[in-house]
Amino acid sequence: MDAPHRFLVSWGPPRYNRKLQSVDAIVLGGGAAGLMCAVEAGKRGRKVVVLEHARRIGEKILISGGGRCNFTNLHCKPENFFSQNPHFCKSALARYTPHHFVGLVQKHGIAFHEKALGQLFCDTSAREITHMLQTECEESGVSIQLDCEIARVQREDQFSVLTSHGEFRSESLVVATGGLSIPKMGATPFGLRLAEQFGLRTVPCFPALVPLTLAPLDHRQWCDLSGVSADVVVKTGAHRFREKMLITHRGLSGPAILQISSYWKPGAQIRLDLLPAIDFAQEVKQRKRANSRASLRAITAEFLPRRFADRWFDLHPDPGPAGSASDRALEEAAAALHSWRLTPSGTEGYDKAEVTGGGVSTDELSSRTLESRQVPGLFFIGEVVDVTGQLGGFNFQWAWASGYAAGDAC
Repeated sequence: MDAPHRFLVSWGPPRYNRKLQSVDAIVLGGGAAGLMCAVEAGKRGRKVVVLEHARRIGEKILISGGGRCNFTNLHCKPENFFSQNPHFCKSALARYTPHHFVGLVQKHGIAFHEKALGQLFCDTSAREITHMLQTECEESGVSIQLDCEIARVQREDQFSVLTSHGEFRSESLVVATGGLSIPKMGATPFGLRLAEQFGLRTVPCFPALVPLTLAPLDHRQWCDLSGVSADVVVKTGAHRFREKMLITHRGLSGPAILQISSYWKPGAQIRLDLLPAIDFAQEVKQRKRANSRASLRAITAEFLPRRFADRWFDLHPDPGPAGSASDRALEEAAAALHSWRLTPSGTEGYDKAEVTGGGVSTDELSSRTLESRQVPGLFFIGEVVDVTGQLGGFNFQWAWASGYAAGDAC
């Protein structure tokens, strides 16, 4: 028999309850992945309990998408995820697709709409998604224990979880405790420490989908323009995204920046094409042939916010009226606008990160079931695993897919 594994953590003052309850599966975490897992296991006739330390389920669901929950993306592909093993997510994503979740949403009569790039949002409120999941749990016989403090997790012949609501024992334990992002909502390294307790390797974590901060000089030059936004293409290494960029009081944000932040490495440059919709060199040369008296600053302001254009030419050479500028001066000015190079000083960290990169190594888990290869009956799903999606509903789809995979096996 394996030696006992123990882990001690307290979410608050110890209020241990020794009442013993035996179930078929214990799910730690009442977020998207944990609830989906519990529903699927319950549908199989399994007696399931969900242990959630917060006072309500789905805290991150409720704040997502501006309160309307970007619950999936119609164009979800393995290429929308990053991991040390980029192939790991394929099995779960193929077994439970966006169309499966859309079918569940439609079953519950939830109105939704599609935004750009295949993103689906509730028409009214993210509460409809949490209510749907709670209803599905009730119909599947799942017990949800809220405000539940975990004092100890161990495994002898079964898993044992000692909590403020009693001691729960089971042959299956599913860890769906999320990552490190948004600690003010209760995020902790609980799941990662639990993995380490059971001897599973973890990949170093980092804030992902997070605003970038600027170094002092760039900050002085740009951050008083907080609130200014523009459509850009942003690149780092081989990765590129075209979406909106937003200047903030600390640096850069907006969808384009959040996307590239997951691939940016400290000390590396990012490159921004500020005018991705046009060939600006050709545009200004046409103005020159027309003998335009408009300055390059004024022409740029036709395509970028005026405040940004003014600041740009306060900091970069302005060749003056297009009609009298040399071709070389126009080309150099256009090239600079198409390739603005910045070296961020860092990120805004887990406080502002939408998700966590890294997590439990996929080498430790079955790609089909998310079960530990070392510890039978132990599963890790959702954000705690080293699978992270891009912006736009992909992380929710991973939660649904990984939860479904484990729920079908635990």
